[in-house]
Amino acid sequence: MNQLFELKNKSLTSLDSVPFKLEKEIQDIIENNTEELFGLRMVKSEFTVGDFRLDSLCFDEETNSFVIIEYKRDKSYSVIDQGYSYLSTMLNNKSDFVLEFNETMKDTLKRNSIDWSQSRIIFVSPSFSSYQKTSVNFKDVPFELWEISRFSNNTIGLNQISSSSKESIKGIGKEKSTVIKNVTDEIEVFNEDSHLSNVSPNVRSLYFELKERLFTWDGVDFRFKKAHISILNKNKVKGYLNIQKNQIKIHLLRRTDFKGDVTSQKIIFDLKDPNSVFKLKKGTHKEQYEYLLKDDSDLDYVVMMMKQKYES
Repeated sequence: MNQLFELKNKSLTSLDSVPFKLEKEIQDIIENNTEELFGLRMVKSEFTVGDFRLDSLCFDEETNSFVIIEYKRDKSYSVIDQGYSYLSTMLNNKSDFVLEFNETMKDTLKRNSIDWSQSRIIFVSPSFSSYQKTSVNFKDVPFELWEISRFSNNTIGLNQISSSSKESIKGIGKEKSTVIKNVTDEIEVFNEDSHLSNVSPNVRSLYFELKERLFTWDGVDFRFKKAHISILNKNKVKGYLNIQKNQIKIHLLRRTDFKGDVTSQKIIFDLKDPNSVFKLKKGTHKEQYEYLLKDDSDLDYVVMMMKQKYES
């Protein structure tokens, strides 16, 4: 772990690490900040379904899918076994998850409106063992590992453990009766290669040129979803890239309403576009500015427009 310092009057003071004594301490911090940390709606704490009690049940409005968050202090458990058992339980008890959401959130989700293929689990722990990290080092496991730390000035740190592997977990679950095989048959994990697999050489080149420019911005990150790549500024979605065979659709969010009544929501961003190259697209769930990137002739201007949204 990197050492942290607090700067006061040009002098640095080392910040001491403050260990978590109980998993509940971690859980309280995350559950009170799921929107800020992960962009998720908190649904239910200690949700019991089947033989399991799930620490935190959340909902991802961007992908219309459920997310389970689990908190751990020790390193003795198997991330793979627990993760796939929980996802299997979710897929076998879909109606229970929808019912819990509707009763708790006073909403009217329907089971067939959920994208179950985007379900995932987030594990949060002060640290993970090398075995735990290695066990999920596949390109398509529907898990995220986050290490959390606390310091003496009440600073909280979160660091995601990212996979660097090109191997697929699907080779592990070859027997059709295995939990892994059953889950991977329904749940899909997308990455950069998924979005670039059927594009033209021109679009591939454009994508990497655009990515290189965006990644000079402070705090930028890409999150790979089924239909698009989300552009994030410190976990806040600012726009989307929809990679198509011969073009890249760039969308900058103006306002959203995941219940389907976008006109009832306040406009959160107005694009100042003197060249009028972006077009305003209006749907029931989103209003967004769209640009079709087919070559690099306007790339400098387009990136400038994107940064306007990014910094809003």
